[in-house]
Formats: sequence, structure tokens, C-alpha cells
Amino acid sequence: MKALCSIIIRAYNEEKHLGKLLQGIASQTVQPVQVILVDSGSTDRTRTIAQDFGAEIVHIKPDQFTFGRSLNLGIDHAEAEIVIMASAHVYPVYPDWLEKLMEPFKDEKVALVYGKQSGCDTSKFSELQGFRHWYPDVSDYNQDTPFCNNANAAIRKNLWQSHPYDESLTGLEDLAWAKWVKQQGYRIAYSAEAEIVHVHQETWKGVYNRYRREGMAFKHINPEATFSIGEFIKALHENVHNDWREARKQKKLTKECCNVVKFRACQFWGTYQGYRQSGPLTWQLKQTFYYPRTHLPMDNNNGRQGVKPISYEEISSSDKEKESGK
Repeated sequence: MKALCSIIIRAYNEEKHLGKLLQGIASQTVQPVQVILVDSGSTDRTRTIAQDFGAEIVHIKPDQFTFGRSLNLGIDHAEAEIVIMASAHVYPVYPDWLEKLMEPFKDEKVALVYGKQSGCDTSKFSELQGFRHWYPDVSDYNQDTPFCNNANAAIRKNLWQSHPYDESLTGLEDLAWAKWVKQQGYRIAYSAEAEIVHVHQETWKGVYNRYRREGMAFKHINPEATFSIGEFIKALHENVHNDWREARKQKKLTKECCNVVKFRACQFWGTYQGYRQSGPLTWQLKQTFYYPRTHLPMDNNNGRQGVKPISYEEISSSDKEKESGK
């Protein structure tokens, strides 16, 4: 039976997280699916874990890796028309994750769908605020801006064949592709129900490098873009102020006060270093990427009504029982 969707996972030494993602995929209401792991030279058990779950392995040499090139290589092996992209360190919250991610494609004008992301216990406080800002609880099937994120997204393969991902970018290949489809008259949809948990365990240097890389890519995509010292100070001040206010509400200000400053400084100094050039940029897009909404909605701690989350603990227990019975 032909796969209903093809799932592309980019990975390098992801043995700690990959199994949980693959368990979540196996628990989905949408079956069968094709899983393709694009591996860039892992030296741990990443490939073995993927093979245990029946994933196809596609190899890319580390010195040839870019985010766009690895996706293009994986999608080239995709059998299905709907292609899902998932980071190797995410996992779906609900068993209808794929179903909700694919649902907007019923509209032929929808070219790209991206889903909600949330953090976990190891997420930095300011990154949790970013998730709440970028991924609200309300879906939007005709989004105004090209904002999206390939850690949890889906596209039409036939459109990718007309315009593959830009392999020269240091990041934000998803934004560049989304900008292109918008220019072609297609729609971008956001699905709040297609939720994943995104596990980031970065050092402060890692945070800085991520945003520096994305700043460089954003400048490449939008040559007219600017991020001046004044904008750095403004973004730092506004985001630290809003994070502190939220931390105070949650009675975490003493614990998170310094961490908030560190994260936002790494984020925006990295962005500033990535730009280093001048030109205009629309205020709407700057708000999407850099500036917090003054009042964020409260977290929906009760989850989606009537939908039971995937119980990874039960899956792990079941697997251990099967192994002991062998």
C-alpha cells in the first residue's frame, strides 16, 4: 500500500531523542507512512534506531550538509505527494498530529502547513515565551506572512519539484520557500492542533550561533533587511521586560532573572552579527520574528478537549515487556 505521507527527518547523533519521535509516528492515526532519515554522519546509534523502526536511511556527507540540501535529498526519495518535515528532537503530542498537519491540504491553494510547537522541562524560559508567541492556540489556514518552521511542517511535493529548497542558505530555508509559494499565489496554513514538543538543550553559545546563522540567512533572503544597534537594544529591552513580567506571574523571577538576560542577549546579539548590513524591512515581519506581544495567552495546560495525548510511558513499558518475553 502506498504511503499516505512521507516524513523527512534530518539527523546527526540524535540517539537520545529519535526513538521517541519514531514511537510517536508509529502511534499516529494516519498509516501507512514512509519515514526517511537523512543522516549526516552520525557516530552514535541514530541509524540503528531508525532502522529498527523501518525507516529508510539516506546519507549526506558532513562537509556537504546544509539544511536545504539535506531536505532536498530526502524529499527526492519521497513516495507520497504530501511531505512532512520533522526535527529529530521533536515528538508529537497527539495521535492525530499527522492528520491535523495534512488536513488543510484539502484546499488546493494551500502549499505549506506548519504546526504548533511547545517546549519541555529542559527548555529555557525565554524560549518557552517564544513558542507561545510564534505558535498560538488558534489555527490560521490563510496566514498573511511567510513565517513557518520546518521542525514541524508539511509541503506539496509537486511544488517542491518546481522550486527545491535553497541549498546555499545557512538556515531559514523554510522561510525562503514559503516566501516563494506566497509569491506564486499559494497559501500558508498554521495548524494549532498539529502539536509537537521541541526539545532544545543548547549552550549559550549554541543559542548565539543559531540566531547568528538565521540572521545571516534572513539577510540573504531579504537583502534590504536591517537590524541595527538601536534595534538590538530595543528588542533586548522589550523581550527581557516581557519575560521578567511573565516570570514574576509564574513566581520564577528569582530563578530565571539572569537566564532571561543571557538568552535574549545571545538571541539578539547573534541576530545583529548575522545582519551587519543595511536596508528597510517591513515592520510586520520584524514583529513576527523579534518583538513580543505585550499580552500572551495563558498556556492551555489542559490540552485539547476530547483528544487523549500519546502515552510514551505506556509505549516504553509495553516494549520492555515484549523484550522480557522473548
